[in-house]
Amino acid sequence: MRLSVVLGLLASLILGLVGCGFQLRGAYTLPYESLYVAIPDYSVIGAGFKRAIRSTGSTRLVPTAAEAQATFQPTAEIRMPVILSLSSAGRVREKRLTYRYSFRIIDAKGRDLVLPTTIDLFRDISYADSDVLAKTQEEDLLWRDMENDLVQQLMRRIATTQPTFPQDEE
Repeated sequence: MRLSVVLGLLASLILGLVGCGFQLRGAYTLPYESLYVAIPDYSVIGAGFKRAIRSTGSTRLVPTAAEAQATFQPTAEIRMPVILSLSSAGRVREKRLTYRYSFRIIDAKGRDLVLPTTIDLFRDISYADSDVLAKTQEEDLLWRDMENDLVQQLMRRIATTQPTFPQDEE
């Protein structure tokens, strides 16, 4: 009896998720055959982004912009902690971590395939002077989480973008 109730609930949950349009995030298909990523390999964003591109299997990473159908160029990367609230003693109580990343994608002649785009990420964190070490570690963890989130958002943005391939002018 108990097993049939559990199976019935599980079946209705699955049907509910399928009926509402839910689906797992699949592999991304990027609209470029070859891509040069102008981010150093040693940066967290560069390593994660290149790993994500390689995992698609549809887009080949090339070592130079001259070999690429498109070039991914970061134009700005800003990390900014902002104080949200202060205690009555004037000490920080809450901070907002802001991560702004701008990029564009160009062809071999420098023409925009994807216009300059900005991704803004925010995380709020409470702060306490008594837990400085723990809050510093939490802040570092949130920055890493934002970097991982940025890589996923870059992949989603690029995969859903319809690039404008300019006609070659002789």
